[in-house]
Amino acid sequence: MKTWLNFFLLGCAVTGMTGCDAGACRSSCDRSGGHAFNGPYEGRYNSRIAFPVGGLGAGMYCIEGTGYFSHMSVRHLPNIYHEPGMFAALHVKGCEHGAKVLEGPVAEWRKFGLPHSGLGGPGGANYGLPRFRSATFRARFPFGIVSLTDGDMPVDVTVTAWNPFIPGNADHSGLPVGILEYTLENKSDRALETIFSFHSRNFMRTSEKAKNSVKPIANGFILSQDGTAEEPHLQGAFAVFTDQPNTTVNHCWFRGGWFDGLTMAWNSVKNAEMVDNAPVEEGAPGASLYVPVALEAGEKRTVKVYTAWYVPFSHIREGGDPADMNDNNVPAERLATECADRGYYRPWYSSRFGNVTEVADYLKSHCDDLLAETELFTRAFYASTLPPEVVEAVAANLTILKSPTVMRVYDGRLWNWEGCGDTWGSCHGSCTHVWNYAQAIPHLFPALERTLRHTEFEESQNKAGHQTFRSALPLRPVNHTFYSAADGQLGGIIKVYRDWRISGDEAFLRDMYPKVKASMDYCIATWDPRLAGIIEEPHHNTYDIEFWGPDGMHNSFYLGALNAFVAMSEYLGEEAFAYRELAARGKAFTESELFNGEYFVQKIQWTGLKADDPTKMMSWSVNYSDEAKALLEKEGPKYQYGNGCLSDGVLGSWMARMAGLDESLDPEKVRSHLTAVHKYNLKTDLSNHANPQRPSFAFGKDGGLLLCSWPKGGKLSLPFVYSDEVWTGIEYQAASHLMLAGEVEKGLDIVRACRSRYDGRVRNPFDEYECGHWYARALASYGLLQGLTGVRYDAVDRTLYIDSRTGNSFTSFLAVDGGFGNVGLKNGKPFLDVRYGSIPVKKWVVSGVETEPAGIER
Repeated sequence: MKTWLNFFLLGCAVTGMTGCDAGACRSSCDRSGGHAFNGPYEGRYNSRIAFPVGGLGAGMYCIEGTGYFSHMSVRHLPNIYHEPGMFAALHVKGCEHGAKVLEGPVAEWRKFGLPHSGLGGPGGANYGLPRFRSATFRARFPFGIVSLTDGDMPVDVTVTAWNPFIPGNADHSGLPVGILEYTLENKSDRALETIFSFHSRNFMRTSEKAKNSVKPIANGFILSQDGTAEEPHLQGAFAVFTDQPNTTVNHCWFRGGWFDGLTMAWNSVKNAEMVDNAPVEEGAPGASLYVPVALEAGEKRTVKVYTAWYVPFSHIREGGDPADMNDNNVPAERLATECADRGYYRPWYSSRFGNVTEVADYLKSHCDDLLAETELFTRAFYASTLPPEVVEAVAANLTILKSPTVMRVYDGRLWNWEGCGDTWGSCHGSCTHVWNYAQAIPHLFPALERTLRHTEFEESQNKAGHQTFRSALPLRPVNHTFYSAADGQLGGIIKVYRDWRISGDEAFLRDMYPKVKASMDYCIATWDPRLAGIIEEPHHNTYDIEFWGPDGMHNSFYLGALNAFVAMSEYLGEEAFAYRELAARGKAFTESELFNGEYFVQKIQWTGLKADDPTKMMSWSVNYSDEAKALLEKEGPKYQYGNGCLSDGVLGSWMARMAGLDESLDPEKVRSHLTAVHKYNLKTDLSNHANPQRPSFAFGKDGGLLLCSWPKGGKLSLPFVYSDEVWTGIEYQAASHLMLAGEVEKGLDIVRACRSRYDGRVRNPFDEYECGHWYARALASYGLLQGLTGVRYDAVDRTLYIDSRTGNSFTSFLAVDGGFGNVGLKNGKPFLDVRYGSIPVKKWVVSGVETEPAGIER
């Protein structure tokens, strides 16, 4: 691994393995004097970095840009401010200042402590210990690389943190493990004797009710806490061990008061002592391991520190149970199991492993293969010649898949939060209207993505076709006491089509089709009872309110869903004439009545509908006070957008394009809308923008894409509640759609504005937040790959499509249901280099024309 990672450390910061083209280099340096897109973070740009390490759906901890460990979240819920007191250290014998923590300078913002920790910082933190003077961070997902240097030290240190990430192999990508590789390089002209050490307090101890201890494992220790009969979720274990047979282990830190444990652990580092203490029955405050490392002049040696965890139970249960447990579409055998389960979430890995030792043994015996296959992915992904801001945006948000946002249940299916609160999951249930935007999992782990469709259309949809947009946990039928989300439910129909074309799985399509038809018919009856082809009845949506009357955003969803349903019906030989006619009527209305000559708008309507008066409608926090009722008579219902230019205004059409369908609306009108979004909603400086909502996403001198603006006037007194905000997921879908429409530079403008906010000074580049950290909507960034290249693989027809917006020579990354690799054009001729698995291609279509490939490599 070191050979190619050293290339990244020493070579081009822009496009990884293939060098950099001039265009990419120019764009990487647009921020003069600042962090280059897809480049290293250093100095003030290495302040807020926290890079997740952990398996998909398995929990995580973060390595910060200095090498510090934080965000320890291995108990199935986020714990953003949990600092575990875990660190590595090095003693160089014969060096005056040769004992140091293997971390760079403490970030300035930490000097006043963390929430609930007091101004002195959390007790027992290692901030006050000597450390290296300089740290640089580079990400090559899933590898996070910290480079440490110090003039006092004759040894430079590189820390490489990673976990297995292999598209198509969800099991290996979902292991509850992290690997830390410490490479020590002797920069002097003499031989050196050093002692590497790794230390941690027992952060698995969370309750006085349960026994806690430090247990032995070969070449390491296990931090543990037992569960109790009443609270089994207290059980947990975290193993730390090395690949060095000469490791010495202190299983029990000094037991005393105040800061005795850490003080004595540091004394061992300072004095070059390798403390060998046997395990005690209970109450060890922490543990350490020591490895002597001899280095010849100029020599490098690497010590691998493996971490593995096991928390088999939780106390997480979400969602209400329905009155009728049979009013759903769940297969009978699975339904019986779900109805009997009155318990709590259990992670998938606990179905495969019985304890942390089994996880550790599996990691040790398979680590070489896991590394090799993970490297295949990283090499393929960073072989891209696409603009570095795009590569950075896509890779940075793949960290969401390693965060507590994503969960994998006992039977292997996915269930997700929208994002991560400080100590809670932020908005439960694989929320359909948020996860609509996410384009990464459908391509990287298609089988997992299809489990979300099964939950949506089976557990979360009743026989009438009403689909609850928040699924229950543990997975089971859920109550139907609130509205469906129009964008979420219609988007689900488009996603069934997408997932079928990605997988080529006809059995999946046939199984889902009757449920999709019930959903489609429910949508028509609920929101389009006049069969006008438009969504006009009040419709709940991702802005947590209801729009009243037809609007471009939801009509684009409706048309996309109708077109997807017609395509699936025709493939299966089912009659779809009425749905096709409905789509034609809706398209005509939207283009003639909702297009103002520049962009699509909303036609607010609250009378003459089947729905009740807005003041009587069930909704969230609408609160029609006397003054709100007066406003209703004057302007209509609260929280609409009317004549506004909505950045999501043709979102359903983008989803259709991502799925392999044509634009839902006239492509020229779509392009006009998108260029208006760029013209009016993208701000390079928000200092004069008023946002009374949630400003921290972007404000002051930040740039960003507003959710909505009213360039032609008509802004309502109370427009929809998030209208003045900036959301990264919307920035990415708009940018991707602009690229598809041929407006590449305008799309890149938006990507640059977004990523410039997340440059490491104030915001973590690897945590794009909205209603929570590692927010799922940001996975729209994966759609930038398709936006720039038009690359799409159709497994049904085994056809590879390329419609480049980035020239006639490029290399990009492609992942499909059976494998991944590189794809692109060489002087206009398509090529495919399969790095893992297989990608069977029968037909190549470049810019709409069938052609012959330049070559296929496997």
